[in-house]
Amino acid sequence: MDKFRVLLFVLSIGLAPSVLAGGTAATLYKNPRCGCCENYAKYLRAHGFDVTVIPTHDLTLMQKENGVPAHLAGCHTTKIGPYVVEGHVPVESVKRLLREGRFIKGIAVPGMPAGSPGMGGAKKEPLAVYVLSNDEPPKVYATH
Repeated sequence: MDKFRVLLFVLSIGLAPSVLAGGTAATLYKNPRCGCCENYAKYLRAHGFDVTVIPTHDLTLMQKENGVPAHLAGCHTTKIGPYVVEGHVPVESVKRLLREGRFIKGIAVPGMPAGSPGMGGAKKEPLAVYVLSNDEPPKVYATH
């Protein structure tokens, strides 16, 4: 095994437990008037994330800068480690992404679907989580 692969292996062993440990840092950017975003932050906290909420009027610009295509945009953007978690993504998908350490920008649930984490109402259909990319149509990461 070459030195580069050995280094990657050692780093992955050393970093994985700290990323998966309770209290994983998450920064949620939201419109100052959005209440469901606060509910999503509470949801993440209840599942072991240490969430900082930052109100911003520049959410669209932030989404663009983080590679979130308009068709995958949600009502808030969360940065967790190297990943973007866009919208009301179930924690199972967030933890899976952190555990797998995939080489993608992140994952997204577009819009504000009823019954998704942090949103009120009853879920009307399975909730699709998409890989953040510019692919048309978007690739499904998970369904809940």
